Amino acid sequence: MDTRPPAGARPTSAPAPTRGAPVRARAPLRLGLAGGGTDVSPYADLHGGAVMNATIDRFVYCSLSWRDDQQVELESVDLAQSARYPATGLLPIDGRLDLPKAVYNRVMRDYFGGQALPLHLTTYSQAPAGSGLGSSSTLVVAVLQAFTELLSLPLGEYDVAHLAYVIERVELGLHGGRQDQYAATFGGFNFMEFRDADAVIVNPLRIKAAVINELEAQLLLCFSGVSRDSATIIAEQSRNVEAGSSKSIEAMHRLKASAVSMKEALLKGNLAALADSLREGWDSKRDMASGISTSHIEQALRIAMAAGAHAGKVSGAGGGGFIMLLAPLERRPSVIAALADAGFRAESCRFTAEGATAWRI
Repeated sequence: MDTRPPAGARPTSAPAPTRGAPVRARAPLRLGLAGGGTDVSPYADLHGGAVMNATIDRFVYCSLSWRDDQQVELESVDLAQSARYPATGLLPIDGRLDLPKAVYNRVMRDYFGGQALPLHLTTYSQAPAGSGLGSSSTLVVAVLQAFTELLSLPLGEYDVAHLAYVIERVELGLHGGRQDQYAATFGGFNFMEFRDADAVIVNPLRIKAAVINELEAQLLLCFSGVSRDSATIIAEQSRNVEAGSSKSIEAMHRLKASAVSMKEALLKGNLAALADSLREGWDSKRDMASGISTSHIEQALRIAMAAGAHAGKVSGAGGGGFIMLLAPLERRPSVIAALADAGFRAESCRFTAEGATAWRI
């Protein structure tokens, strides 16, 4: 377990910080364009992974303020859950609001020697858990960014992303990859490389505005109607690699190659090649583990293609969540209507350039 405090952590005897104005932070959700799954151990450790992703105008928010009654209160607006504890020690990890609790505990241990600070922490996510947009990891990043602002913690972008990964994947033991934390922290279009020992390189891409505009004109997000447990799918994917399954490993090799192709298509503004990469990536992803595609997902894809879409794939681990579709602008109304007739909701979205940020309120 990585229990090392980040560089610049306060000594364990540090006094309580000076109280200031409340803060609010937000971090963007992301679309996994290509290579998703190659950021998961043990594949990333053995072969190196590569992912192409981009953040969108859906966010997770965190508000953080001081309390005067020596209590710690946590609240999730979208889940309609709350919990309150005396500010006497670390918070229990018991299946209720564990993500913000784990961030609180890590900050208290690293910077205040386990001392509990009386705080009110509120989160709000614009996407449900299991959406395939990285909502859980984005929540951890947003909460960490709020703590960084409120307490003036010495955490840069790579520090926040890595610490979010350690909290979620190592300390809480939640199965998943590494791209989500870095996408939420950095924002924008990024080509990410994953190597052994958790080494991550984020390569921001300078995509021409005309290319982004046209991609937004073609992009649709369709909710499959099912929120899925990505941990089960990712655990199977990891077992397949550990067992040396040639089918799964070759599929992941192809996925990694599709991330490189996607990067080149975006930089060159070749949307036809981008659509090809999207289709090829989805074909490869199906071979990584069972449950990645379902009859419900395949139905939505068939309907969209018949109505005029020319590419599509699930964002995230698969099994449910959001399906991203590319359709010519002229065919979008037909695609949306056809999906609606079958009970699916499709909507537009925009890309964002800004990653996690925080401000005083």
